[in-house]
Amino acid sequence: MGRAGGRGQQFLRERALMERNTSYTEMSVTLARRTGCPAFDFSEQAERAAMGYLLGRIVHETHPVVGAMMSALVIYLDANDAGPGFYQLAQDMGLLPKGASKQAREAFWVQQVGRTFAYFRAGGRL
Repeated sequence: MGRAGGRGQQFLRERALMERNTSYTEMSVTLARRTGCPAFDFSEQAERAAMGYLLGRIVHETHPVVGAMMSALVIYLDANDAGPGFYQLAQDMGLLPKGASKQAREAFWVQQVGRTFAYFRAGGRL
């Protein structure tokens, strides 16, 4: 995984150890600071897609180890759950049934956040 992916994993691990979520904006700013690359411009569709791609790569690499989708920790600034890309990836990975209700999606998200926190609380490593 590239520089941003490795730094993204590290940042999400840090957030998990604090048992705190983060926002797309905070993750973007942190990655820019840590890598020297420009921050994502979320006004551009391609930039939003790039962040989604990065989070997807992190999930694919870490899910077998963590047993959860670490990207669950990344939420919109004014929301209290993950974005649609999170749920689509969960469905693509067979972790969430296609057509799951809003309540089922939210319960899944809460479960993924809890599992991520628990993994790192127990001393889990990447």
